[in-house]
Formats: sequence, structure tokens, C-alpha cells
Amino acid sequence: MNTRRNRIASRALWLMILLMITMAIGRAERVNNSSSAGLFWSTAKEDEDQPRKAERNDDSTAAAIVNDHDELDGGFSSIDGMLQWAIGHSDPATLKETAQDVQRLSPSELKKRQMEIKELMLQLKTPSDAQLIQIAIDDLNNSTLSLEDSHRALQELLILVEPIDNANDLSKLGGLSVLVGQLNHPDTDIRKISAWILGKASQNNPLVQKQVLELGALSKLMKMVKSSFVEEAVKALYTVSSLIRNNLAGQEMFYVEAGDLMLQDILGNLSFDIRLRRKAVSLVGDLAKCQLENMHKVEPPLFRDRFFLKSVVDLTASADLDLQEKALAAIKNLLQLRTTEALVLKDFCGLDTALERLRQQLQEVMLEEDQRDYAMDVEALRREVELIFFRKLGTVGTRLCWNKL
Repeated sequence: MNTRRNRIASRALWLMILLMITMAIGRAERVNNSSSAGLFWSTAKEDEDQPRKAERNDDSTAAAIVNDHDELDGGFSSIDGMLQWAIGHSDPATLKETAQDVQRLSPSELKKRQMEIKELMLQLKTPSDAQLIQIAIDDLNNSTLSLEDSHRALQELLILVEPIDNANDLSKLGGLSVLVGQLNHPDTDIRKISAWILGKASQNNPLVQKQVLELGALSKLMKMVKSSFVEEAVKALYTVSSLIRNNLAGQEMFYVEAGDLMLQDILGNLSFDIRLRRKAVSLVGDLAKCQLENMHKVEPPLFRDRFFLKSVVDLTASADLDLQEKALAAIKNLLQLRTTEALVLKDFCGLDTALERLRQQLQEVMLEEDQRDYAMDVEALRREVELIFFRKLGTVGTRLCWNKL
């Protein structure tokens, strides 16, 4: 797109100087009897702020051009802005010669150049987001496009799809199927960014979620979660979460694809990147929350699997405060499910011991000024989880009395 604009700029330069010189000449003719007796440059804003003179030379093409500022401005804030843009993108060596040539043009030739400028301004006008999305999609559909240009097109889409209206446009323009196809690309970055875009477009967008799921993206993304390239795996899991969050149909597909085993593997394996573990336990919390909001649905076996529950509880022993907070949020939701047994969490998972250990750890973290506020927030969540836990055990009164002692 930049190359195209530069080609237009070289043509626009001559026309812009023509226009500006003509305007100056016309202005000079109109103020010929004033004390200034010289030429001066004018912008659209200046003319807009000043009242137009009642007298005008109807035979002067230059005067007609001066009176047509608003039509010529196009996407620029002023005529002067258009000129500055053209000069900045062209060879300065042509300026002097062009200025001399302009003065030899006839009024009819000047009028013809005026129309050419209008056409150029339409070409230079900034395209809409939908047009930019279409350009990027067309680029990705171009089999001869270089890897660098493919990366550029994807980076543009990554920014463009953030507003929900643009995400919907991506769907209408056929971009979702193109991106799902890119998940099979041999280049790691192409796969990673494509997954990232799908995740952004799907987030809190049921329409896009449904369409991406129907395109068969979920199974591809879940395979990408197992990638040896950490960044690809992280973005893939982010997109999986975006696709199935608050989406019951997507969650059913997730479990069919053995998503429960994938989560348990990530949570129980210390070798996984900390970012993957954070995203995994956040997804667990989301799934449990969605189940709480849809109590009529049968709870999946995952939520009563004691090995899975222990893998979540064990995350509270992490040195990463963010991971601890996300684990507590997940445990809070899991505790409120019908099939989650408090005794299993106590006897097999050691939740009571884990919560006490975390309390002591947070007390130490609160001594550090830069983390005090965050640690206090996590402690508040820990207490809430502890209250729900002991209430479910039926020992809440005894436990509260013991804490007061």
C-alpha cells in the first residue's frame, strides 16, 4: 500500500504545486491594490476563517480554484497539508522546474489539472477498517506473497480485529476460513499470529465463536498447545479459551477432543511454561463458573477427578503470585459444584494444609512494599476460599473459633 501511495505522490507533487501557485496568483490579483502588493500562501482553514470578497473575476479560472478548497481537501486537513505530504514523498530537485512550468499553462489546462487532483485525493483517501481487512485477506490468499508480507498482513489483522464490529467484518469477508487454513502453515510465526487473531476475534463474541468452531479450528488449536514452540502453544491455548468460554457447544467439543486430559497434563507438569499453566488454570475456573451458571447440565467427570483436583490445589504452592491467585479463583468455583467432594479436597488434595501454608507465605509477601496491595487481594480471596471449603466440610464454626484463639 505504501508503494502505491508513493507512486501517486510523484504525480501529485506537480499537480499540487500547480494548484498552490495558481491560488497565489489568484490571491495576488484580488489584493493587487493593497499595500502588500506581494504573493502569499493560503490554506483551506485560513480561507474558511476569513469572509470571502464580494467582488470576483468570473473569467478567472484561478479564482474558481481558490473558491473550491473544500472539494479539493479530500482526506487532508488543508490544501497546505496536501502539498506538504506530496513534497515529503517526492524528489525535491523537481520543485524549481515544476514551478516554472506551471506558470505557462492556460486556464483550460489548469482546470483539467484541478480534476486530476480530485481523482488523486480519492485514491489517497484513508481506507476504512473493512477495506483494510479485505486487503489483508486478499494478501493472505495470494500464493505468491512473501513470508515477510504474510507476517505484515497478519499483524495488521491482529490490530484491526479488536473492535467487535471489525471481528464480525472479518467473518463476513471470509477471513476466518483463511486464518483457520493458516494454522497448518509450516512457519511457526504464521501459525502463532493466526491463532492469536482468531482468539481476539472470538473473545466474548458468540457469532465468531460458532463460526470458528464450525470451521474445525478447535482440534488444530489443541494440537498446537502441545507445540515445542512455547509462544505458539501459549497463543493456541489463549484461543482455545476464547472459543469455549461461556460457549456450551464449544465446551462439549473440547471434552470430546480430550481437553480435560490436556488441562490435567499442563497443570500437573512443572516443566510446562508458567504462562501455559496460568492460562490452563484460568480456563479451569471459567469452565467451573460456566457449569455453575448452567446447573441443569450434567457436570463433566473432570470436576470430581481427585488427581485433577490435586493438580489445581498444588498450584497454590507456587512462588508465582499470579498463578496462586488464578488457582484460588478456580478452587473457589470448583468447591461450589455439586459433585466436588470436600473430603476429597481435604484428605487427598490437602487443601486445608495448602491454604494455611499460603496464608503464611502471603504474610511474608505483605512485608514487601511493592507487592503488599496485591498480596492483600490474594489473601482476601484465600479467606473466601477457606470459608467456602470449611462450610462445605461442615466445620466452619469450629474452624472460625480456632482461628480466633
